[in-house]
Amino acid sequence: MSAPRFSVIIPAYNAKDTLARAVDSVLAQIWPAFEIIVIDDGSIDATATVAASYGEKIRYLHQDNAGVSAARNHGARIASGDWLAFLDADDWYFPNRLKRHGEWIVRDENLDFLTGDYEYRDASGALMGLSMESKVSGCVMLAKAADSREVVMQEEEFEVFIADHFGDTHTLSLPRATFLELGGYPLGFKVCEDVHLLTRLVARSRRVGVICEPLAVYSVHAASATRADPVRAQFENVRTLIALGEQAANLPAVVRRGYTTRLRQARLNLGYALSRTGNRVGAVRAVLPSLIEAPSLASVRNLLSILKG
Repeated sequence: MSAPRFSVIIPAYNAKDTLARAVDSVLAQIWPAFEIIVIDDGSIDATATVAASYGEKIRYLHQDNAGVSAARNHGARIASGDWLAFLDADDWYFPNRLKRHGEWIVRDENLDFLTGDYEYRDASGALMGLSMESKVSGCVMLAKAADSREVVMQEEEFEVFIADHFGDTHTLSLPRATFLELGGYPLGFKVCEDVHLLTRLVARSRRVGVICEPLAVYSVHAASATRADPVRAQFENVRTLIALGEQAANLPAVVRRGYTTRLRQARLNLGYALSRTGNRVGAVRAVLPSLIEAPSLASVRNLLSILKG
């Protein structure tokens, strides 16, 4: 296969303090990006000024505030590369991010998409952990890979991956044509939009390339959507997954089982979040649908856990 041309898409909203770090990390890639596209999602700070300082090194577009999914989708539509990679403005790539994926794509044209490990770091830059070792699906791949840096995820491993996936938007590489066929990220959701796309992507895939080393950094900070308002974040998580469930009947059985597990866990997380605020009735209502829709021992245990506080 010919060498992939990566269009790296960076959505940015009021990102004046972090955008330069993100852009610089793409410019520092050993495998150069074909283009860097910054979509300013209606920022009211100096994001535009930071972007302008890079001149022709990046493509910059401003849009009215419409959310991160709309920004990523906008970038994908105007991209000129044949492969897409994404990076949020508060995260950053390691220099080998594109190289690891690019070299593998050249060697194996039958990979549907690629992902990989990443680091969690706090606001001070301190390492908090690694994505793959913190997820069951990641540990499965690490065991399968043994000492290899590369491992292929196949259909029988998709269930656990959808249930609790490792990797994230900033370690995802996929063909632009595939992204457009899927319709991109879903609009109108603030949390879990990445899982919505990933589930639909996995449903049409057979072989997924996994790099078992950190390719990027996910920055954990108090202003993130999941930490600023945990209860609202969990509500939004469940809402997005329920919307995805409208397509569940068309998903392959192995992916559908993973989705069901993920929705059950999301409802339990919402129940825990509500319980911590003293809303025990709301907590029970959050987890009860899992028992009604898909009765199982796990659903019963989850309900009992909430009832016991």
